Amino acid sequence: MKVINLHQEEQNLILLATENNRHAQQQIYSKFASKMLSVCRQYIKDIHQAEDVMITAFMKVFVNLKNFESKGSFEGWIRRIMVNESISFIRAQKKVSFLEDEYYKEEGFNNIESNLSVDDIQNLIDRLPEGYKMIFNLYAIEGYKHKEIAEMLGINEGTSKSQLSHARKMLQELVNKMKNYDNGTE
Repeated sequence: MKVINLHQEEQNLILLATENNRHAQQQIYSKFASKMLSVCRQYIKDIHQAEDVMITAFMKVFVNLKNFESKGSFEGWIRRIMVNESISFIRAQKKVSFLEDEYYKEEGFNNIESNLSVDDIQNLIDRLPEGYKMIFNLYAIEGYKHKEIAEMLGINEGTSKSQLSHARKMLQELVNKMKNYDNGTE
């Protein structure tokens, strides 16, 4: 019974926000802002730029709210807008390029050490070149398939796979360097 009430509350909030009810829009923003800033931050290193992108994306959320069809989760719909806006921002900055590489070798990678903090992991991801970082985030964090990534970014599916492979390899090297540094061997 409680699940139905929560879903109904969200639906009512969405309906009010669609009608430009500022209080409802503020409630939606307050409910999702911290999660969505985190999404934008995964793609954009500078927290202030990530926040600007998030705010712009929320404007798009409210403008396009009438297009939300309630076929999936509302949070997932907002998240997709955040990801797309982050990608658009990076493209506008001309900070991303993809090497066309149809051939890739999938290598076995160790899982990132569980003793690394979320901040440590984010810092390692931030050190990736923008193309690697974008595809790593889309695939490993957001759960997109290579075909979807390729369509989204206008690249070949093989390029997406190759960029992910390179990103994983580079992350593994960075983790190993970090471990060696922490152990005093570097």
